[in-house]
Amino acid sequence: MTLMEMRPLPAVRPGDRVAVLSPSWPAPAYFPEVHERALARIRDELGLEPVEYDTTRREATPAERAADLHRAFVDPEIRAVFATIGGDDQITVLRHLDPAVMTADPKPFFGYSDNTNLLAWLAFHGIEGVHGGSTQVHLGPGPEVDAEHLTSLRAALFGGDLELTPVAGTWDIGVAWDSPEVFTARPAAEPAEPWTWAGPERSVTGPLWGGNLEILQWTLAVSRWVRPAEEYAGAVLLLEPDEERPSAETVFRMVRNLGERGILAQCQALLWGRPHVGDVDDRPSPEEAARIRAEQREAVLRAVTAYQPELVCVLDADVGHTCPQWLLPYGGRVTVDGAARRVVAHFDRS
Repeated sequence: MTLMEMRPLPAVRPGDRVAVLSPSWPAPAYFPEVHERALARIRDELGLEPVEYDTTRREATPAERAADLHRAFVDPEIRAVFATIGGDDQITVLRHLDPAVMTADPKPFFGYSDNTNLLAWLAFHGIEGVHGGSTQVHLGPGPEVDAEHLTSLRAALFGGDLELTPVAGTWDIGVAWDSPEVFTARPAAEPAEPWTWAGPERSVTGPLWGGNLEILQWTLAVSRWVRPAEEYAGAVLLLEPDEERPSAETVFRMVRNLGERGILAQCQALLWGRPHVGDVDDRPSPEEAARIRAEQREAVLRAVTAYQPELVCVLDADVGHTCPQWLLPYGGRVTVDGAARRVVAHFDRS
């Protein structure tokens, strides 16, 4: 089944039950207050009933985490599945998954970062997902949920078109989850640079594939859940780096790998997520942050020029490891309009 043949997802309805799982790192085991606030906001902001599973709040083996995914996907009362956060070993969970169980009752799975593993696995088996939406990161902390994220969640759950727009301010470093101010303080935001557009000034629409750039390198190396390059024809490619902050040269090499695999040449548009430039121990000045992001943009475009110069590109979009964060349909349709400079996510729901 190609990306063009994704099975449509049913819309979630107010009052539905949704699973909240930890397919990677169980952050709720270490920061339960933030997790409880996220559950409350699922109820209050989205009108849904969150359901936890055995491994949501504890360290568990890959097989145990896979078993909870099976339980959530096979339960007809569960209409969506949220990952609490990413991690670094979800790739070890995939071999324990039964495609027959996971695909019998399609429902949206929300996650990013290490959850790129499961999003790519689901897309390989014909099920659309949602890139973004970790509950511990975007629903738990702060005095309220970011407007962009909440708007995205509603579109991804209930259906509809969502236009992504540049944000005014952004931050790499949030309020520490063990801080007494975690629910009252807002992170210090820096002015967000405008998105950068490159390539032909035309509008394209296609199914989205990709995700976290580093995790995709694992996916390519293992190769079990990647289809022949020609089956990605017409796709919109999403690439976004994570908080480990790969260098510009490393980014170039990673994107080059996708070129050598033949995937870049098959795609018609590229979304590059705004990269992290700092952490708690290394906070660059606005000028230094701009320089780092410019180097990363140059690295991406250098690889694009070598392998697919006709890509419609938008760089430093507010997707992936960004705050605020827009969500995207993984395997679903996205329009990238290089002439009008618009990005629209189409959350088609039955």
